[in-house]
Amino acid sequence: MSDDLALMSAVEILRGFADGRLSPVEVTQAALKQVKTHDGTLNAFVLLDEEAAVEAARQSEARWQHKAPLGRLDGVPTTIKDIVLTKGWPTLRGSAAVDPAGPWREDAPATARLREHGAVLLGKTTTPEFGWKGVTDSPVSGITRNPWDPSMTPGGSSGGAAAAAAAGMGALHVGTDGGGSIRIPCGFTGIPGIKATFGRVPAWPLSPFGTVSHVGPMARTVADCALMLTVMAEPDARDPYALPYAGEDYTDGLDNGVQGLKLAYFPSLGGYPVDPEVARLVDAAARSFEDLGALVEQPELQLPDLVEVFKVMWCGGAANLLRKLTPDQEGRVEPGLREIAQAGAAYSLYDYLDALAAREALTSTLALLQRQFDLLLLPSLPITAFEAGREVPEGAGQARWWEWTPFTWPFNLTGQPAASVPCGLAGNGLPVGLQLVGRRYDDALVLRAAQAFEARFPPKFPRLAGAP
Repeated sequence: MSDDLALMSAVEILRGFADGRLSPVEVTQAALKQVKTHDGTLNAFVLLDEEAAVEAARQSEARWQHKAPLGRLDGVPTTIKDIVLTKGWPTLRGSAAVDPAGPWREDAPATARLREHGAVLLGKTTTPEFGWKGVTDSPVSGITRNPWDPSMTPGGSSGGAAAAAAAGMGALHVGTDGGGSIRIPCGFTGIPGIKATFGRVPAWPLSPFGTVSHVGPMARTVADCALMLTVMAEPDARDPYALPYAGEDYTDGLDNGVQGLKLAYFPSLGGYPVDPEVARLVDAAARSFEDLGALVEQPELQLPDLVEVFKVMWCGGAANLLRKLTPDQEGRVEPGLREIAQAGAAYSLYDYLDALAAREALTSTLALLQRQFDLLLLPSLPITAFEAGREVPEGAGQARWWEWTPFTWPFNLTGQPAASVPCGLAGNGLPVGLQLVGRRYDDALVLRAAQAFEARFPPKFPRLAGAP
């Protein structure tokens, strides 16, 4: 257990509240101090409400003193990505096209559940405009930076959440993932996070990018992600795609290990080249599951080129989003988003129906594969973090973010649960992520395997400039 209140996990914090060793006010003040010390460099927050956070912490402290916590997360410092509605705070979605005046009268389902369980909301974390790309910079917030090296990107689109988590600016963080937007920044910043099965976490309003988009937890430990997912998965009638609520507690059985599981390891998908340092660390991580009692095989998997399928979904969603803006609003949208929206507008209904058919075929292919294997293991990303302020790595010969994220967005097409866990540091000192993918609805097993790996290989966290 860390002695630094800002670096404690939510599980440790809650244990300390229960036995009276820790104070919600002191824990919140420690998180706020971390924000004020480091966010000038990292730019993870687009909104910080110190007064509201401290008042919420005082109320939590009174409840704990009376042994009557409000819920599972009472007093835990938490952030909300600026894509997700939060009552009383603007949700700008990283866009100058959104009117800050609101009104902001409702919480999204994830925000509502966290409040109901007593979480102390610190503020809103940064996102690219409408979450459209795999890095985090926007006309509203500027460039967000990686705590491991501020010259590098934390990834995106939940880059503010990832940077905040890695830097100890809150224990729990809400992210969204439409093509890897939880797993990309988790991989680049060395933290765990999970995109649960589509519909597991209710969402409202629905993403303009449609049914590829998920909401999920990001934290500094797998156990915190499991606890947070348990809360976020509680029902909300506003989401027409939400799964039936089963009341599952994802912390139950979390430490049961992987003994006897059969895992399929893929060093790449579709032959995409992987940085040698990334390949080495991911290979060692995948093979380590054998020491944990699992059987690891490396089967062949032939997949068609799916990038056009994802582009139809993603660019089509962007086109649908921008067509609803006034000419003045559209003029404030950044050029990259306008460009993919123009590409999306050129697709026909037949293109969309063909993409749906290809998406269904992929889902069936992987479901059949996972009749033989409990989990899939592969890199979260083929590279480590690159220069902040860029959509693609310099010199890569790529035009768009989905070209360097070929291992994340396929699992948005299938709706499967997929987590990223840190599996070491490359020679450049930057984190590498291992991705674990489960059968649809088997979120608990993904978390269990992630926990087994984390217990064997505890994560490292960045040493921040100015830290003692």
